[in-house]
Amino acid sequence: MPKRNARHPAKTISAEDAARLVKSGMWVDFGGGIAQPDAFDRALAARAAELSGVKVRSCLSVRPLAVLEADPKAQHFDYYSWHMGGYERAKADKGIGVYVPINLGEVPDYYRRFIASPDVAVIKTTPKDENGYYNFGPTLTWIRAMTEAAKTVIVEVSPNLPYACGKENGLHESEVDFVIEGTDLPPEELRNPPISEVDRAVARHVLEEIEDGACLQIGIGAMPNAACSLLAESGIRDLGIHTEMLTDGMVELWRAGRVSGARKQLDPGKIVYSFALGGRSTYDAIHRNDAFEIRVADYTNMPHIIMQNDRAVSINNTTQIDLQGQACSESDGHRQLSGSGGQLQFVRGSYASKGGKSFMLLSSVYERRGVRKSRIVLDLTPGNVVTTPRTDIMYVVTEYGIVNLKGLSIAERARALIGLAHPDFREQLEREALEARVLPRHVVGATAA
Repeated sequence: MPKRNARHPAKTISAEDAARLVKSGMWVDFGGGIAQPDAFDRALAARAAELSGVKVRSCLSVRPLAVLEADPKAQHFDYYSWHMGGYERAKADKGIGVYVPINLGEVPDYYRRFIASPDVAVIKTTPKDENGYYNFGPTLTWIRAMTEAAKTVIVEVSPNLPYACGKENGLHESEVDFVIEGTDLPPEELRNPPISEVDRAVARHVLEEIEDGACLQIGIGAMPNAACSLLAESGIRDLGIHTEMLTDGMVELWRAGRVSGARKQLDPGKIVYSFALGGRSTYDAIHRNDAFEIRVADYTNMPHIIMQNDRAVSINNTTQIDLQGQACSESDGHRQLSGSGGQLQFVRGSYASKGGKSFMLLSSVYERRGVRKSRIVLDLTPGNVVTTPRTDIMYVVTEYGIVNLKGLSIAERARALIGLAHPDFREQLEREALEARVLPRHVVGATAA
């Protein structure tokens, strides 16, 4: 690891003194999730009136950010998000903050090659260990690259941050410029949405395709959690995990004895992840447990790495899919809801794996303002962002079934996807597909327009 301060050990300073290092126009990076600083955030927010054009980069805030709460008209701080959670989405709806499109596994390289180096990087860590290292806890992603690129590195020590085992997960004291004594608050928890009968119905279709020894990547949300729940109750054995985000569902799957990692070709016996967000039980499971190995995002997410495990399985949500198979998983028209994350990279890595499979999950309908609408459509909502192209989609799953789109023509895809739609919308979808020539009129089963 590079040494920044071999002759000058890191200096302990107050959060207020650390915040005074920030000048107008600077880039300030906070990491993301539960690695975001608390004391520094509040101290920087207190200086809002003195500053302008300070650019803050972070993502997946699980609590309100003081710098945004103190600047409701975005006159002093500009916020850049790598991936929006509910809090950031609400702020963006008010014109505060913007999204940066990414493939999540590429972000470390963005810091090395493409984006402005942070003037100040502030990251929450555990207290310094006996070897002089500050551990990042269960958030590694691009933080090594971020701190290596930063002109000034500050760690905010939090005694209740779980210690996560893994290569590169931390900074030696010689790499740190300043240390802040943080709060003793427990890490923020991410609440899981309730699992519905539709979620379970979708998960049951996926379960039929999972084999002993499969290596899982599972996304966030009720449907992936439902898949974990059913897997935990199944007889499937020796599952592995190589994922971007470690969720409560995956930890419960491990606790149920379904995860051994024994059949993994890469990192056998290890649960590999890049960051964790969940409840207290997940953080407790990770703490100083070397069965869980946190790795940088360009290790967990790059397809050429993912494919090295046989039977790699990617399970993710989408919010809308058209009759050609384009999956829109991050926006509602021009409104950004979340982010691209690692979905496409895991879809591609799973496909390239020997015996690999990827699953795109969605409910057939949703309701808005009392009106029920189909998630399977002829035309995507104007402005909607395609997260996974039609050429990459493998299995699509709704509560009405499962279909593999690989090798199907446009007409065959349309017919298969109409069969996954809610029965109330199938006739309309078929009529629209015929009129648009997505379905040719001679297709067997097609009705006259």
